[in-house]
Amino acid sequence: MRRLSSVRKISIVVISETTIPIDFKLVNLEPTGFGESRTRRCGCKRSFNQNSLTLCFHQNSVPLFFFPDVSWKVKANDRAYHQLPEFQKKVFLCFKKSRYSGNAIKTYKYNVLTFIPLNLFEQFKRAANLYFLALLILQVIPEISTLPWYTTLIPLVVVLGVTAIKDLVDDLARHRMDKEINNRKSEVLLNGRFQEAKWRDIQVGDVVRLKKNDFVPADILLLSSSNPNSLCYVETAELDGETNLKFKMGLRVTDERLQEERQLAEFDALIDCEEPNNRLDKFTGTMLWRRERYPLDLDNMLLRGCKVRNTEECHGLVIFAGADTKIMRNGGKTRFKRTKIDKLMNYMVYTIFVLLVLVAAGLAIGHTFWWEQIGSKAWYLFDGKDQDASYRGFLSFWGYLIVLNTMVPISLYVSVEIIRLGQSKFINWDLQMYFAEKDTPAKARTTTLNEQLGQIEYIFSDKTGTLTQNVMQFKKCTIAGRSYVRSGLFTHNALLWCPWFQPVDFSWNQYADRKFQFTDHALVSCVRSRKDKDAVEFFKLLSLCHTVMVEHKDGELVYQAASPDEGALVTAARNFGYVFLSRTQDSITIREADQEATYEMLALLDFNSDRKRMSIILRCPDGRVRLYCKGADTVIYERLSPNSRHKETTQAALDVFANETLRTLCLCYKDISDAEYNAWSRKHKEAQVTMVDRDAALDRVYEQIENNLMLIGATAIEDKLQDGVPETIAKLAKADIKIWVLTGDKKETAENIGYSCSLLTDDMQIHYGEDVNEKLRTRQENRRNEPLTQRPGRKKTAEPFFTTPGKNALIITGGWLNEILYEKKKKRRRLRLHLLMWCVHVFQIDFVDMACECEAVICCRVTPKQKANVVSLVKKYKKAVTLSIGDGANDVNMIKTADIGVGISGQEGMQAVMSSDYAFAQFRYLQRLLLVHGRWSYIRMCKFLRFFFFKNFAFTLVHFWYSFFSGYSSQVAYEDWFITLYNLFYSSLPVLLVGLLDQDVNDKLSLKFPKLYLPGQQGSLFNYKNFFISLFHGIFVSLIIFFIPYGAFLQTMGQDGEAPSDYQSFAVVTASSLIFTVNLQISLDTSYWTFVNCFAVLGSIAIYFGIMFDIHSAGIHVIFTSQFTFTGVASNALRQPYLWLTIILTVGISLLPVICIQFLHKTIWPSVGDKVQRNRRKYELELEEEERKRAPAFQRGRRSRRSAYAFSHSRGYADLIASGRSIRRPRDCRGCKYRR
Repeated sequence: MRRLSSVRKISIVVISETTIPIDFKLVNLEPTGFGESRTRRCGCKRSFNQNSLTLCFHQNSVPLFFFPDVSWKVKANDRAYHQLPEFQKKVFLCFKKSRYSGNAIKTYKYNVLTFIPLNLFEQFKRAANLYFLALLILQVIPEISTLPWYTTLIPLVVVLGVTAIKDLVDDLARHRMDKEINNRKSEVLLNGRFQEAKWRDIQVGDVVRLKKNDFVPADILLLSSSNPNSLCYVETAELDGETNLKFKMGLRVTDERLQEERQLAEFDALIDCEEPNNRLDKFTGTMLWRRERYPLDLDNMLLRGCKVRNTEECHGLVIFAGADTKIMRNGGKTRFKRTKIDKLMNYMVYTIFVLLVLVAAGLAIGHTFWWEQIGSKAWYLFDGKDQDASYRGFLSFWGYLIVLNTMVPISLYVSVEIIRLGQSKFINWDLQMYFAEKDTPAKARTTTLNEQLGQIEYIFSDKTGTLTQNVMQFKKCTIAGRSYVRSGLFTHNALLWCPWFQPVDFSWNQYADRKFQFTDHALVSCVRSRKDKDAVEFFKLLSLCHTVMVEHKDGELVYQAASPDEGALVTAARNFGYVFLSRTQDSITIREADQEATYEMLALLDFNSDRKRMSIILRCPDGRVRLYCKGADTVIYERLSPNSRHKETTQAALDVFANETLRTLCLCYKDISDAEYNAWSRKHKEAQVTMVDRDAALDRVYEQIENNLMLIGATAIEDKLQDGVPETIAKLAKADIKIWVLTGDKKETAENIGYSCSLLTDDMQIHYGEDVNEKLRTRQENRRNEPLTQRPGRKKTAEPFFTTPGKNALIITGGWLNEILYEKKKKRRRLRLHLLMWCVHVFQIDFVDMACECEAVICCRVTPKQKANVVSLVKKYKKAVTLSIGDGANDVNMIKTADIGVGISGQEGMQAVMSSDYAFAQFRYLQRLLLVHGRWSYIRMCKFLRFFFFKNFAFTLVHFWYSFFSGYSSQVAYEDWFITLYNLFYSSLPVLLVGLLDQDVNDKLSLKFPKLYLPGQQGSLFNYKNFFISLFHGIFVSLIIFFIPYGAFLQTMGQDGEAPSDYQSFAVVTASSLIFTVNLQISLDTSYWTFVNCFAVLGSIAIYFGIMFDIHSAGIHVIFTSQFTFTGVASNALRQPYLWLTIILTVGISLLPVICIQFLHKTIWPSVGDKVQRNRRKYELELEEEERKRAPAFQRGRRSRRSAYAFSHSRGYADLIASGRSIRRPRDCRGCKYRR
């Protein structure tokens, strides 16, 4: 019984004696309608207690129905009803509005009035922007201002402006999209007739008419359609990305009574349903119409964003509109992912701010003592202010916060975003990650995680559709102990000379699929002759036992299957002469032996992940009742009759198929007497209408009939590996990236694929769940036996779980993971829960430690939730960077949980892609994404950040040295305009281009040497060590830049007798030395030179001199006298040769240690990248030679392993088939060549 502690009123249909574990009130539903709410008492006088109540259903009693306490009510064709006071909600103070949203949507953030204030408010939420705003305010205060206000205002305005323009462009696009959608047209029933109306004018309760290829304007209840049984086909690409058609259906009562416009105008039903939510896979409600109540579910709903297909016309009732629709409810913010570098960069900015405060405080203290000792006694320093030394020191502190503010880089975050955007574009433009067969390029769906791609330690991958193609092909089969083979091991030339292995000619079969090929002529002859009854039953079963839907398009059969496996099997039967033609709710028509036969379908026992099989009970044309069943070998063999033949030979064939990594499926049948079927059918109908745990009840009934089966044979389907999967996994393993496969498939199947894709190798020791349990128990016992003084919280290196040398791999199942993930123990009492959770915490740590010692881990039969939980375990306990990759909806949780999610656009729709951070079409592109783009992005970002911090330290700390010679008076060492433009124009472009274009080795060498990826995993290129190296490098350069010109200016004389040793000339020389040093330093750090890099370095120096001579000219001084005070300084100072010599000496001494250290590192302590760079030409020649000699090779696993067929996680179309509403009637296919 499901727990109902939070439910106030429940919905129950009482069929037999039932116990309900809560107190509740009964509502009696009379045949004529709803009666008064009253407490019922059972006639059998059963005792009631407070915790449970037993209800009895007697022959003479009225059925009891209980309905949810729903609060969302919709009245058809009655707009005034939804404006009643009871449906009003308070908006602000006494203002109220209807709780029912209009259908207009609003996804934009700003309008004309709110753009500037809201955008500024959002930008000033960032600490850096707020910090500079505070500095700007301080600079306005005359007593503490040491720099003009524009030195901070201009950089701040540029940063805010660039971000605002980007936000404005994005929001204008949203405005255009909203306007386009809100102005779409639909037909709405108003005043008794359908009228054209805009989407924004549609309201809850309106009846709308949709036509073929129309988008659904709101979440509507399907009432009727032009198709039989009100069937409606929709495409849900905008909802979940899937392009295959879905089936929706109206209620039978609305289908029969609401076809005409007049009938729709008189429709006055009341809908009670759940409140608006974001559950795309669930809807519950009821419809009260003409004193009858009908249940509603998701199959009756057309959701906003869907597109009507293959349906000429349909009608619906608007249930949710606008912001209340499910697609809009799913538009909320997703979890924001941040990179390790992002977090580290923020901590470093905080560190810089602390250093800034400490330095400013130290200099303020210095100024206090200086004023007491010197300043107050010097008559020429008297400023007429009656301020003591302490107060002056206090003002000096704020002054130095302003002077040294450039230590916190204002343009850092904007520069980082530009670099990330550029790197994302490079991924999108990479033609080597473009899949031509499907016209699918790689897509970076986020721009904030690129450098994280260079730090991946663990990859969690789905199997089917991710490692494999998810394109199933009928490969082999065994029938009555004899194996038949579709040869794929022979070349085209071999087929020419060997007539036995020439492809079978299916031209005798007008329904054959031209793409299907088979080379075993013996099987075709056997089937056509109809002498082998087992072969006949084999293909008859494949054509009858399934949930495939069929459509007739242009005279061709088109199968719609719930899984590729099922489609492949029905297609195989079709080619061998057993053609599935059509089905209704109670019959299936096939063509066998050149004539059509119709079988009455008595029951369809659909597949689920627990049953691992499906069955169908049919009444044959000769009147016999027969059950056909297909399923995984493990469950079928348990249910075989003792009299069943060919068990051993079929099992031997399964072993052979398993060794070739084929997906196997056993087929069997059972003849049922009428009496046995009638008895079982009564139990089946009871289980179908039960409201409590219906699936479990049905499973129990299915078990009663699925026994004593007779084995016919087995099929073997090939799900081929994608191209390049083994090579990709091998290269990622060499890069020390560990790969875990998380799949819903059976253990044997996943293990075999593991061998074929080189994830598992023959030299690995495989450990299963039992081995793992034993090792974990041993570790726990050892921990309990430790002395208490060594146990609690002691951080010591644990002994490895695997002490024997060699490689290890782990293969575990979802059932075993339940114990680790603590999924089945959450109902324990709270007092015990805390202690149990501590034990599980330790158990989880041990498991993760053991799994991470293995080269490969495969988790089989896991649910989507378990996939996400496994990823969370590794993130939590290993603090590692994780990546998840998958192709289906069952991988979405895993993709969202990992640090980086990658979606593959495969056969299972686009839900994984829509939830991912990066997307492409083939698994093999993952190695290029990580080893090339990821590694380059990481190297570029690290180099950019190191240099960015360095150039700001070197620039700012000159003020620090200057303060020792200016009485700690907050005097600046540079011209004001140089301070303003330094980070904007003089030093920004070269480092920005390094962050965008630099690469140590090219892409081919990056793939050839996966070990180049290791520095990213270790985080060795950017950490606190590198930060302090940049800090000390900046201190050293600032020291040289200040003191060498300072020494040169002492007691000097120019050629013309003038002495240019004034403060302004000194500022020009130090600024010029800094610009040369910074731009040449980035040149030394650049590994990949292009014309753009060269232009940026030379251009930055040229821009500096051009602007400097302009702002030092007399003309601009005349116009702006107070802002430009360095009139003629540059031309006067830079015409002195000895000052140029000073600049050259300063730059040389600043760069010489760097050159020496780089030389020593590359010659004495070279890294892997240095060695590859040194022999680059040699390796490139080797690569060219390898490409010429490369030949495709594939080697299968050498061990004999069992395989098992793995069904799709999703249910089939059994519910739709059983309802009889998802099938086109045979009469509707007029002119189809497949009809008699």
